[in-house]
Amino acid sequence: MASVTAHNLTKQFGNQVVLENVSLELHTGEIAGLVGANGAGKTTLFRLVAGEIQPDKGTITRTRGLEIGFLRQEPDIGLEGTLRDEVGMAFAGLLALEDRLHDTAERMAACTDSSTLSALMETYERINAQFISAGGLRLETKLNEVLGGLGFAPPDYARPMSTLSGGQKCRAALARLLLGDQGFLLLDEPTNHLDIDAVRWLEKFLAGHRGGAVIISHDRYLLDRLCDRIIEIDRAKVANFPGNYSNYAKTKEIRLLTQQRQFQKDSEFIKKEQTFIAKYIAAQRTKQARGRRKRLERRLKAGEFVTEKPRAGRPPGFTFQKTRTEASTVLRCDQLGMRYDDNVLFTDLTFQAATGTRFGITGPNGTGKTTLLKIILGEVLPTSGSFALDPKLNLGYYAQEHTYPDPDRSIVQEIRAAFPELTEQDARSLLGRYLFSGDEVFKLLGSLSGGEQSRVRLAKLILQAPDVLILDEPTNHLDIPSLEVLEEALLEFPGMIIVVSHDRYLLDRVVDRLLVIRREGHALYDGNYSFYIEQVELQRTTDKAQQPTPRKKRKRGTAADRKAGAGPSPYDRLSIEEIEALILEYEAQLAALNERFGDPAVYKDRDALVELRREVNAVAEELADVDAAWQERVDTQ
Repeated sequence: MASVTAHNLTKQFGNQVVLENVSLELHTGEIAGLVGANGAGKTTLFRLVAGEIQPDKGTITRTRGLEIGFLRQEPDIGLEGTLRDEVGMAFAGLLALEDRLHDTAERMAACTDSSTLSALMETYERINAQFISAGGLRLETKLNEVLGGLGFAPPDYARPMSTLSGGQKCRAALARLLLGDQGFLLLDEPTNHLDIDAVRWLEKFLAGHRGGAVIISHDRYLLDRLCDRIIEIDRAKVANFPGNYSNYAKTKEIRLLTQQRQFQKDSEFIKKEQTFIAKYIAAQRTKQARGRRKRLERRLKAGEFVTEKPRAGRPPGFTFQKTRTEASTVLRCDQLGMRYDDNVLFTDLTFQAATGTRFGITGPNGTGKTTLLKIILGEVLPTSGSFALDPKLNLGYYAQEHTYPDPDRSIVQEIRAAFPELTEQDARSLLGRYLFSGDEVFKLLGSLSGGEQSRVRLAKLILQAPDVLILDEPTNHLDIPSLEVLEEALLEFPGMIIVVSHDRYLLDRVVDRLLVIRREGHALYDGNYSFYIEQVELQRTTDKAQQPTPRKKRKRGTAADRKAGAGPSPYDRLSIEEIEALILEYEAQLAALNERFGDPAVYKDRDALVELRREVNAVAEELADVDAAWQERVDTQ
C-alpha cells in the first residue's frame, strides 16, 4: 500500500509550469531516487509531498498518521544552543521524560511523608518505564553514533551552533533528521558537505531504515547502492524506472533511442497525411481528404504520436591534441611529508605516476588532499621529502574556488577571449558539448549557477590541451547530465589526470590508480574505487579470521550468563532480518509492560510492582543487547 499518492499534480510559478499532470506513488519500505536536471522541479515535488505548498491542480493523499521528515539543502536548524542541544531536539519527547524523572527524583529526595513518598515512587516507576520503552537507554549511544558517523568529534558537541560553518550546519540538520522518529524521509542532496567516510556511513544507516525514503542526489554511487526505483522528472513530467541508477541509465538510453525512431516515423507519417490533405481538400478527393483530416486530428488529440522531439543523447565526442610528453614517469614523490605546526597532514608519501595514468586521490576532509595538489603545482613547499614533475609539461589546473574577472562577459565571449582563433560558431558548437545550447551561450558569467560556472571552466581547461589535468573536486555543483559530460571528456583525454574527488562513481569510471589518504596513514591501490573497497573488505575478513574469538560480556541469553560475563552471543547465528524481528518483539514487550504500570491493582501490590520493575529491567537489557548486535552486524556489512 502506498504511503503517499499523488494524482494529476500540476504546479507552476508565474508562467513556468514545473510539474504537469504528475501521478506518483511512494511506498514504505522502498528507497527511491529522484533525478533530473537542475531546475527540473525535484525540490518542488518534495515540498508538495511534505505539504509545505499546495498543487495548483490535483491531489496528494498521505497514509493516516504518516510522519514525514524533510531534509532541505539549506540547513533548517536553530542557532541558539550547542550542537548537542540542537541535534538532541530529535529526542524532545525522551528528554521531556528524562526531565520529569530528574524532577521526581529530586522531590523524592526532599519528601518526608511516607504516603507521598510512596506515590512519588510509583510515579517515578511509571515514567521510568515509559522512558525505557521509548528507547531512553539508547539515547546517548544513538546520538554519538550519528554525530560521529557524520564527521563530528566529541569536542564539537559543546560548540555553539552559531560558530559552525555552513557545511557543518547542514550535517547537524541531517543528524537531527536521522535521529527523529519520522517513518518517511525526503532527503534533498543529503551527501552535500559529507566526505567519503561520512557518505559510506550514511549509506549503511539508510540501508537499515525501516520506513520509506526518496533521495535527491547527484551521488550516482549512492543511488546504485540504495535505490529500488529511480523517478525522473523531465519537461514537467515524471517517469518511473525499476532498479538502481545504473539500470536507469541503461533503460533510459534504450527508451531514448526508441522514442527517437518513433518520433521520426510519426513525423514522416503526419507530414505525408498533411500533404495529402492540403493537396486534395478542395479538389476532386475532398471527401477522402476530410476523412483523413478527422482521423489525424483524433489520433493527435489521443496522443497516439510522438510529437515532441526527444532530447538528444550523449553529446558528440571530444577531440584532443596528442600530449607532448614522451617521458615514462611524469611525477615522482619520495617520502613526501606536510605539516602545519602540530597538525600532521601526511608523512612518507612515496609514489610514481607515468604518462597516461589516471590518478585519483581521496580520503576524509582535512587530510591534505588539496595541499598535495598545491605541492605538485609548486604553490606550496613540503616540510619533508621531495617531488619531481617533468618541467616541460603544460599543466591544466581546476581549483575548487574560482571567480571571473569580468562577470559581464557572456559565455561565448569568455571562450573566444581565451581562444581567439575560434569562430563564434566553433565556440557555440564546443559549448554544446558542455550542455550550453541555443541562446544559453549568451548568458552572462555573473548570472550563472555554480554548476554552469563549473562547466565553463572545464570547457576552457580542456581546450587548453594540457599534458596533465589537475582537478580539485571537479564534480562540486554539477548535476548528473553535467557529471556525465565531464566523465566522457576525461575518458577521452589522452594525457595524465590527477583528480581529488569524493565522487565514487567518477573514481570508478575514470581512475586506474587510487591514493587514499587518512589521518592514520595512506595507501596506494592499482585500481579504481571499487577495487579499493574490495581490498579493504578482503583485509578486514583476513584480520577477523586470524583473531581469536573474544569472550563477549554482552548479548548473553540468560541473566546468569550476563552476570558471569561468559558464553558466545546467541545472535551470531541469526540473520540481520531475524535480529530486527527480535528488536520489534522486545519493543512490543516493553510497551505492554509499560501499560501495566497504569493498572491500579499493581500499585496496591508491592510485590507485583517489584516484579514488574524486574521484568522491565530484564527486557530493557535484552533490547539493549540485541540492538548492539544489530548495530555490530550493520557496521560489518
